[in-house]
Amino acid sequence: MKILEDMTDEELAMSYIDGNNKAFDLLLLRNQSKLFSYILFVVHDREIANDIFQETFVKIITRLQEGRYVPSGKFGAWAVRIAHNAVMDWYRERAARHVVENADSNDLSNIKGDELCDGNIEGHYVNTQVMADVRRMLDALPLSQREVVFMRYYQQMSFKEIADATSVSINTALGRMRYALLNLRRMAKVHGIVLQLQV
Repeated sequence: MKILEDMTDEELAMSYIDGNNKAFDLLLLRNQSKLFSYILFVVHDREIANDIFQETFVKIITRLQEGRYVPSGKFGAWAVRIAHNAVMDWYRERAARHVVENADSNDLSNIKGDELCDGNIEGHYVNTQVMADVRRMLDALPLSQREVVFMRYYQQMSFKEIADATSVSINTALGRMRYALLNLRRMAKVHGIVLQLQV
């Protein structure tokens, strides 16, 4: 029998379905950072993100216990789709209450790019500025475009996984990425921003 640490996420999910609660603990440990960072990226509020994150894992547990998980794809993509749906439910509920969003809290400061940048001190400052510019421009994109960019570049998801997670076709996901890149290039040109990291 395989030890838990050697199992894939998909095998851990099936082991949990078979009654092994420790398998779920490891599954949570492996996926919580990715899911939480995705939720926080979209809602821009740590407290709300915590609530949605907990709701997401309750839904994951429920669906696993009900046998609604089939290990035909990646568990991570399946979990991100549940998180995406929980976030969209939160947005719908908020819209129904006519709550106006505070634009000041709509930033991407929770995304760090420093680990991508090594080198001398001058290069470090240039790279810090480039990443700050990128965060500001990403924040100006429509939600659907920001979401695709985040999933693709910050979570390294394939376009198929993105399409599955956001309940759209692959062509729609590709189109959103294309428009996001066009918008980012346009914003960089309009504001005279150079988006080149120092190595």
